Amino acid sequence: MVSVSRRSLLALGAALPLLARLDWAVAAPPSAKTDKVLLNYNESPYGPSAAAREAMQRGIATAGRYPYKHMYALAELFAQQQGIAEEQVAVFSGSMAALRYAVLAFTSETRGLVMATPSYEVPRQAAESNKAAFKEVNLNAEHAHDVPAMLAADPQAGMLYLCNPNNPTGTVTPTEAIRQALANKPIGSVLVVDEAYIDFADTPSVVSWVKDHDDLLVLRTFSKIYGMAGARLGLAIGHPALLERLAVFGGDNVPAGASLLGGLASLQDVKLLPQRKALNAQLRDETITWLKARGFTCTASQANCFMIDVKRPAGQVIDALAEHGVLIGRVWGNWPQWVRVTVGSKREMARFREVFAAQVAQS
Repeated sequence: MVSVSRRSLLALGAALPLLARLDWAVAAPPSAKTDKVLLNYNESPYGPSAAAREAMQRGIATAGRYPYKHMYALAELFAQQQGIAEEQVAVFSGSMAALRYAVLAFTSETRGLVMATPSYEVPRQAAESNKAAFKEVNLNAEHAHDVPAMLAADPQAGMLYLCNPNNPTGTVTPTEAIRQALANKPIGSVLVVDEAYIDFADTPSVVSWVKDHDDLLVLRTFSKIYGMAGARLGLAIGHPALLERLAVFGGDNVPAGASLLGGLASLQDVKLLPQRKALNAQLRDETITWLKARGFTCTASQANCFMIDVKRPAGQVIDALAEHGVLIGRVWGNWPQWVRVTVGSKREMARFREVFAAQVAQS
């Protein structure tokens, strides 16, 4: 990875016979009990794996020391697993931090941001705070990024942002479209691909592309499939020169040792991803099938969230479900009748269907 000394103050496996064994993926009990069903923040209902929890406990005992060696070890292991150089990996306290830094680094009043809508709002918010221009481009008919329209939106753009799979729709943009964006984006701009949800999807990652493209930045997080949203741990992957441009905004802010050790244990747990991916897909697809049978349209998600056209102002549905203890996601302005729903546990999705049937489907 980009070392602290250099940045200094810059800073289902085969055939998956596992659907019958999916309780393995939820062996770690929830850390706290609540009467509410939390399907609003795209969190994991399972939390860190058992191995990650044990590692994080060990991290508490070493909290008196700066955890640089754990940070280096995490970057090294991720790089080995992805077949890239350690210098192409930087560790952050959550991928949101890296994303904000990217907007600050790559946009300005004259070099704007281009992104999709609806999509993750943080880049737009960062651009506004940076007084940078931004253009939001509607998703295409398949709810994927409309790459040709994005390329045409701002010939002077400094950064193009693609969230793949997309938040909030969970939909995937084809690899060839991402390749088109990389090949045809404005000269001097950077393509940022946010892969926060990639481990839920069947589409391939573009992390390996950084070996051949010094204008590509890929983001990863431990908040989603690894269940570590509260631990704040993320990665930025790209050419070392790109990572240096992020580091000036906070590269010396090393994540907590417990978080780093939890991340290491998660990467080492080879069963975790296929188990949780399969369980998520099973519960997501069951729920979408149930909704479609009742006349509702849903996005073709490959993530741990999906959107529903509720055929009325979405805020009304959010409020109605919240009154019965089921919290779902927010409203995106250009999709006023769609709501985002996070995929929770089996019990949580059953409760969601029960309340949705009573408050929405039959009203």
